[in-house]
Amino acid sequence: MKRVLITGAAGFVGRHFCKHFLDKKFEVIAIDNLQKFTGAIDPKKNWPLFNPYDYKNFKFIKMDCVEWFKKNKNKKFDYVLHLAAIVGGREMIENNPLAVAQDLTIDSKFWEWCVTSKPKKTLYFSSSASYPLALQTKKFYRLLKESDINFSNNLGVPDYTYGWSKLTGEFLANIAYKKHGIKSVCYRPFSGYGEDQDINYPFPNLCRNLILAEKKKIVQVWGDGKQMRDFIHIDDCVNGVISTMDKVNDASPINLSTGIYTSFIDFIKLGKKITGYNFDIITKKSKPVGVYARGGSTKKQLQLGFKAQIKISNGIERGLKYFSKKINYF
Repeated sequence: MKRVLITGAAGFVGRHFCKHFLDKKFEVIAIDNLQKFTGAIDPKKNWPLFNPYDYKNFKFIKMDCVEWFKKNKNKKFDYVLHLAAIVGGREMIENNPLAVAQDLTIDSKFWEWCVTSKPKKTLYFSSSASYPLALQTKKFYRLLKESDINFSNNLGVPDYTYGWSKLTGEFLANIAYKKHGIKSVCYRPFSGYGEDQDINYPFPNLCRNLILAEKKKIVQVWGDGKQMRDFIHIDDCVNGVISTMDKVNDASPINLSTGIYTSFIDFIKLGKKITGYNFDIITKKSKPVGVYARGGSTKKQLQLGFKAQIKISNGIERGLKYFSKKINYF
């Protein structure tokens, strides 16, 4: 039986990868310290979309991954998915940047462990926040290409400490490959979303507001709502990774994106059309909004044989259907 290690396994993205590898009969070793504000859910309480303990090939370890790396230096795995990170949405990134900077420690210890344990293949999850802010402004923006970050030339300034930490993680992946032969691929997800995502993220938050708009008759949006993101459904993220993970070994990056910009105002208008509710859109300019436009080129994904399939309108419809049954969750 093949073995996969997933750090940050109890978080939104981690849970979906656990499901995939469990269904594929891998032995899944899932590590998570269940820290608050990361979206992690204790598997003993059942994960929203499935119960991992229904699978005999699932093992959960509640532990800080840095401590686990120290105590397990010779464990062998076919794949390692490194998802562990301090996250929590835009407010966390902007209001508590030093806490987010802990990701630097997590990633440095992870790559040290990889050099010692030598997993057959490592999947490092970076972020679209690593891209230069200068390419995402109101005055100038375009779809971001993997080649926009060049460690031997010009990096640009990424998005706060979260962007810097992920950029550093990618740099360490390159060193681990060139100096130690650690095979890896670095993924740069854009605005991932899905039905079981933590409420601190835009998608579930907006779905909640759309559902409540039937009675409240208003939906609030941060900023002026014109800021744009590249929304990619978690199912597409998983499929994108699985279809490309064996095609890159040299720590090269791959976007996980659709190549389509959607503003938050347009998101709400799509929800309004789907629900048929009549409400006003209220802007909340006191809230942080991040960059003006962040979208990812899909050229490399297409070359590697992957194309996202779920349209944002279909994703919103799925989300509204899911959350309408769980309104007490909010």
